[in-house]
Amino acid sequence: MLTAECLPPTFKISFATKKMIQELEDLKNSILEQRYEDALTLIYELDGMSRQTKINAIESFVIRMLIHLIKNQLEQRLTNSWAASIRGSLIEIKKINLQENKKSYYIKQDQWQEILEEAIEVAIRDASIEVLDGAYTSFQLLNMVDRNKIMTIAENLLGLIYNYSKKELPKIVDDFLIELPGGEEWRQG
Repeated sequence: MLTAECLPPTFKISFATKKMIQELEDLKNSILEQRYEDALTLIYELDGMSRQTKINAIESFVIRMLIHLIKNQLEQRLTNSWAASIRGSLIEIKKINLQENKKSYYIKQDQWQEILEEAIEVAIRDASIEVLDGAYTSFQLLNMVDRNKIMTIAENLLGLIYNYSKKELPKIVDDFLIELPGGEEWRQG
């Protein structure tokens, strides 16, 4: 039986993981004791925890993508590293966003607006460390970034994950990135 207590003390375990282990133990006991309503309640809780974990991971990749789009906007250039980060973020979002049934998504194509609105505020602040080697504070960047333009570009990029396979996506994203400031120079090397 796996419990948080039976793991080695050097094994770092998050609160969410401890909770999930406890929920699984409770689920097993509910089934063994034929408390099926309790078991169903626990299944719904576990499903919700799993869904939230996936959405949190997606949001992290969205922030990473936005940081590089902000750098592109403000520095008017595109580097291999930034392109790889944007492309990689989209590929990961595509993988995580697709539910187990391979037919539906955790975040549907028309649901990105709210996520982007929240993520861009974090991304602007985090980008201040990187834009022009940290030349601007997050307070300055807040006034410099054209949020609407960044969010439109991000929504267009995120739309690609619904229309292309993981195999096709890297080329399609690269073709999109060529159209950004400095994209043509990036393509030519």
